[in-house]
Amino acid sequence: MRRTPPRTRRRSAQSGIALVMALWLTILLTAIASGFAYSMRSEALAARNAVSLAQARAAADGAVERMAYEMMRPRMTGVWTYDGQPHAWKDGAASIVASAVDEGSKIDINAAPDALIKGLLVNVGGMDDAAAAALVDAIADWRDPDDLRRPNGAEAPEYLAANLKYGPSNAPFETVGEVSRVLGMKPEVYRRIRDAITVYSRQPGINAATAGRTTLLALPNATPEGVDAFIAQRAQAVSQGLPAPPFAPAQAFIGAAVPVWRIRAEATMPDGVTFGREAVLRPAPDPRRPLITLAWLDAPRASSVKPNAPAANDASQ
Repeated sequence: MRRTPPRTRRRSAQSGIALVMALWLTILLTAIASGFAYSMRSEALAARNAVSLAQARAAADGAVERMAYEMMRPRMTGVWTYDGQPHAWKDGAASIVASAVDEGSKIDINAAPDALIKGLLVNVGGMDDAAAAALVDAIADWRDPDDLRRPNGAEAPEYLAANLKYGPSNAPFETVGEVSRVLGMKPEVYRRIRDAITVYSRQPGINAATAGRTTLLALPNATPEGVDAFIAQRAQAVSQGLPAPPFAPAQAFIGAAVPVWRIRAEATMPDGVTFGREAVLRPAPDPRRPLITLAWLDAPRASSVKPNAPAANDASQ
């Protein structure tokens, strides 16, 4: 029986080790190549999304400007206005929906009477009567110019006792977000009411012809059923070119349309990337500066909003 020489056995063992090392090296290189390819693909997708987002942002910003331009045109049939009706058009590859309302459609936290603010806190914010009454006093103490505390309000000593490092400004609210700093304002209550308040209308009442559902619910004696019925009647009247019908609960808080517009525009690219822009603008008589920007905000996607069919003057671009 012939034996394999030791040198041959050593060469065979070395060949086996070399084969195993080659296999492991192949696996390692494959893993590195796969990781690199995945990284490149992720970077390419991120770059493409960044480009689409930039395009959507530019289209939404342009849509805000177009909406303002349309509303500044001489009043005639078919001219866009601040009635909350959405307008849809194409801007290159972007699909755009834009609408506008006057800021009188919201409750001015600086000018609204106590009854209207309390109705907002109870009917929309979900607070009970006692807690809402105390918060109304705290809101009034924040915006009034003195240091005198209302019966259930809060001035600087109360903020200090609550271990807060700030106190009331004793001046009108400058932004809606400032309301969240009032002593007693809970985050969940603020989230519910923030879309119904403003600091720009400067009037005690609301314009029921353009007010949203949340704002209308804040009116004392308003019910969800009554508000929904009114909104349906108002939409039908607007579609027929008629003025909005009166809303009984709003008669004690009548406000007019104010020359301050809140415009919301949403642009969607073919790949689904969407960007929303919300701006508060005030027209000015100076032709060199026809618009004054009071707020310029990123807007959350309004996925539930379905635009009407484009009107006759909604041009495709």
